[in-house]
Amino acid sequence: MNYRYRIYPNITQEQSLKEWMDICRVAYNYGLREIKDWCNSRKCLVDRCSISHEYIIPADSPFPSEVNQLNALPNAKKVFPRLGEVPSQVLQQAIKQLHRAWDGFQKVGHGFPRFKKFGQFKSLLFPQFKQNPVDGVHIALPKLGLIPINLHRPIPSGFLVKQVRIISKAGIWYADINIQCDVSVPNPMPHGHPIGVDVGLSKFLATSDGVLVKSPKFLKVMQSKLKLLQRRLSRKKKRSKNYGKQRIKVARLHHTIDNTRKDFHFNQAHALCDAGDMVFMEDLDYRTLAKGMHGLQMLDAGFGQFRTITKYVCWKRGKFF
Repeated sequence: MNYRYRIYPNITQEQSLKEWMDICRVAYNYGLREIKDWCNSRKCLVDRCSISHEYIIPADSPFPSEVNQLNALPNAKKVFPRLGEVPSQVLQQAIKQLHRAWDGFQKVGHGFPRFKKFGQFKSLLFPQFKQNPVDGVHIALPKLGLIPINLHRPIPSGFLVKQVRIISKAGIWYADINIQCDVSVPNPMPHGHPIGVDVGLSKFLATSDGVLVKSPKFLKVMQSKLKLLQRRLSRKKKRSKNYGKQRIKVARLHHTIDNTRKDFHFNQAHALCDAGDMVFMEDLDYRTLAKGMHGLQMLDAGFGQFRTITKYVCWKRGKFF
């Protein structure tokens, strides 16, 4: 399971995290450039070459796979000393993230991986720890030292910290702590009182027990304030300091709306689990419904996220979904 906590790095630690994210972004883009060049060198027809450009790569050159690019990192650090500032395992995870995106393109059908612009790399993964990095009020990270953490709920006994992902959202820093316990958790079987759930726009949800929940309309409540902040942002000079400050204000308001929506979804999921032992929902494709005339209202309600959260809460509490 993943537990998310708020962390408070000082100015030096925050600058180091931002610098590491940019270095990982550069390594990600470099690896993607190698993959694209290798693919483009094999696009020409067998009897002619491209008129506009030609990629001179030997025919027996292997594909820049994950293993090849990871093995090339030690030599790359000698040529580019900046790569040595980042912990080695964190840098390796950036390359692994690229190849997860490549596998998604090849096997699942996701889009071709894209280059990351400046500021688009928002997380760092620390995949391994010799001992528990959390001591109650601090979290210890390699090359950063102790960072204050708001441990608003304790890590359950019997669970070990496997990895930590540091995330930056709208200038706010979080630590996603992955905890693991080697136990067998069986899937819940049908039992007890059933509840059928139907979601909609006039009412957020209606249950077979006659419970109606009003739709909070998170975005509509904040829309006037968001419109004001976005208007001020449009009048700032791009890439100026004031533009950056105003952009953070807009992003934080979006972040507040997202957190409010997610908290509401969790509360409703737990209320359904309190009311019954089996929960049934329609398996609808909300992405298609979001393209209609009520698309904004559909996206504001977040029905897909609500279904995912309800499924997780039911599994966690032993309810059949």
